[in-house]
Amino acid sequence: MSRIPLQTADTAPEASRPFVARALANNGYLPNLIAALSNAPAALEAYLTVSEINSRSSLTLAEREVVQITAAATHGCGFCVAGHTAIALKKAKLDTGIVDALRAQAALPEARLEALAAFTRAVIRDRGAVPQAEFSAFAEAGFNPAQALEVVLGVSLATLCNFGNNLAQSPLNPELEAYRWTPGAA
Repeated sequence: MSRIPLQTADTAPEASRPFVARALANNGYLPNLIAALSNAPAALEAYLTVSEINSRSSLTLAEREVVQITAAATHGCGFCVAGHTAIALKKAKLDTGIVDALRAQAALPEARLEALAAFTRAVIRDRGAVPQAEFSAFAEAGFNPAQALEVVLGVSLATLCNFGNNLAQSPLNPELEAYRWTPGAA
């Protein structure tokens, strides 16, 4: 049971309703993240706006999903790990082995993506003050300074939805049940 009300298209505050309608149209269902965030129209708008901006970064969809799953697993957000697992497999077409390793917070079998995941963890752990050796390893994997900042952008997006979900304690939507993840589990 969510400790923050899960709003619907009919019960959401007026300012949230256009965003709820957009989420319903895009997903075919209302993700409980959106249902919870809709209680605070500004938070919902920020989440959707930053999400759209993040989608325009130079990181590929697969790379953005590495950032999102890494951040969600680090933050212990089962809802976001499940949601981004679905995106990673269905839309980004990431290999199941890579997604399983991300969910387990284990080393990735692909060096470039492992460098991205390690850099993402360092950004979170060090609150952006990433040690030079880890920054250099990220660059040596072929990433540029703009992409380092795009990881920070992705982490900021993840932080909003991960913390919002962790606070709300919203249940997983049935549409995401096949991707369920709990902290400490693969």
